[in-house]
Amino acid sequence: MEKVKGKIFDINLFNKLLIFVKPYNISFYGVLLSAIIISLLSTLTPYLLKIVVDDYILPKNYDGMQTIIMIMVGVLFLEVFFMYLFTYYANWLGQKVIKDLRVNVFEKIIKCKMSFFDKNAVGRLVTRTVNDIETIASIFSQGLFMIIADILKMLTVLIVMVIISWELTLVVISIFPLLIYATRVFQKTMKVAFEKVRKEVANLNSFVQERISGIKIVQIFSREEVEIDNFQKINVRHRDAWLRTVWINSIFFPIAEISTSICIGLLVWYGGFNNINGDNFSLGTLFLFISMSGLLFRPLRQIADRFNTLQMGMVSTERIFRILEDNSHIKDKGVISKSKFEGMIEFKDVTFSYVKNEVVINNISFKINPGETFAIVGPTGSGKTTITNLIARFYEHDRGKILIDGESINDLELANIRNQVGIILQDVFLFADTIFNNIALYNDKISLDDVQNAAKELEIHDFINSLPNGYYFNVSERGSTLSSGQKQLIAFLRVLVNNPDILILDEATSSIDSYSEDLIKNATKKITKGKTSIIIAHRLSTIESADKIIYMENGKILEQGNHKELLNIENGNFKKLYQEQLFEEELI
Repeated sequence: MEKVKGKIFDINLFNKLLIFVKPYNISFYGVLLSAIIISLLSTLTPYLLKIVVDDYILPKNYDGMQTIIMIMVGVLFLEVFFMYLFTYYANWLGQKVIKDLRVNVFEKIIKCKMSFFDKNAVGRLVTRTVNDIETIASIFSQGLFMIIADILKMLTVLIVMVIISWELTLVVISIFPLLIYATRVFQKTMKVAFEKVRKEVANLNSFVQERISGIKIVQIFSREEVEIDNFQKINVRHRDAWLRTVWINSIFFPIAEISTSICIGLLVWYGGFNNINGDNFSLGTLFLFISMSGLLFRPLRQIADRFNTLQMGMVSTERIFRILEDNSHIKDKGVISKSKFEGMIEFKDVTFSYVKNEVVINNISFKINPGETFAIVGPTGSGKTTITNLIARFYEHDRGKILIDGESINDLELANIRNQVGIILQDVFLFADTIFNNIALYNDKISLDDVQNAAKELEIHDFINSLPNGYYFNVSERGSTLSSGQKQLIAFLRVLVNNPDILILDEATSSIDSYSEDLIKNATKKITKGKTSIIIAHRLSTIESADKIIYMENGKILEQGNHKELLNIENGNFKKLYQEQLFEEELI
């Protein structure tokens, strides 16, 4: 469970949030001014009522009453007008702030290195980017400004009450200790309850996102009923967390209502008792205090609810700034940018760990010359994919040096590396968009003609044209309307169009049909021609022509050479693996 600060209102955290308010300072101060005006106008109405009762109704002097009533109507309209300004612009400000904040959070997330996503579930990040940021808007619409408005209203009411009658004021505030104590207990318990709610919302989002993404696994292994039961348990915890907040509210608000009623009763009793004893509290004064006690207790009741809103907003703000201040992004301190890479890659004593003290790549060294085809083979978990992740700077290596064209990858601009390194993965990811957009990725420099010419070169133009709407066919989420082989071909086309100088193929020909494999082999020859290419191979027959091959186990390079040289190593690991695959193919 994530720990959040115990403060109801963290001024340091709020100051960070105010950075996003600065562009809208006029609206911010306008809302505050409206709150001040509303507090004055709301107090003026009951005071005018006192004048009407004492100076016009009781003396039966109706001549000037019409003027006072018109003034009361004018004050009412003014109060409605400023309440409109206050409500509209408080919400307007909240939406403007969270729009800017959401952009910053999304920008931060997509620039994080892969280790960040290893530690943070996608569903939880979605919750942060959508739900939590939406909650922050309530700080402005229902939280902070409302609290300020309520406090100003209460202070104004108290000042007027003390000026008119300090005795009746003491009667009113005698109820305060009970209400303040109840409010404080309410705030503490609701903070804990809301933290639980946010945790369960994140758990619910993560669970649903993962099960929908992995729906094939759920159905293949007949896990539907099991997952429904698991969802029921999570949903029950989510329901119980919310019901806890409902239960706390159902206790507090009746106490607040009873306190108001007791206060009115005490005013009537004390005023009547003193009138009997000769002390004169006018009827208008009693009307004033009864009206103002409502103005006093209603904000006090609401402040507790406003504080809940503020607490939820501050909890969400802390979580959002935890992402914004996270140091998991790749530090792009490179100043070197090359229009073209020759393609020489060198690892010098490189060590890397995904988790501290759990070495995945252990002090490895190798060199790839420009234009060479370099293959990496080995059992699962040997570190093959990790090498390609380090070249593309998805992760930062712990020790050693990684050089491209003699320059440390830390000295090269990150965008320069990513633009010149093309990667084709075994599991191709396609967005729920058209084929053209999945290839061009909204790069204005890539036209439909460029994509079509590249498709013809890879001999897949006819396949794409056979689809409904051709290049504008929507492949649906994750490319679910295409086969694995078809998605691989789209990935090859994407790389060919972008024309990188270094290519990485991560088991790109595994788990596909023989027809697609022939097309992909042909595509591989065309896109790797004259380029430095790194191939992670599962089928060793696909890398026979590679210039260099390294065999890895447990993060170490055990053997290296070309295909013929590795087969000549007596009792070699590569030779053994090759013979095993050859035997399996003969059996088939």
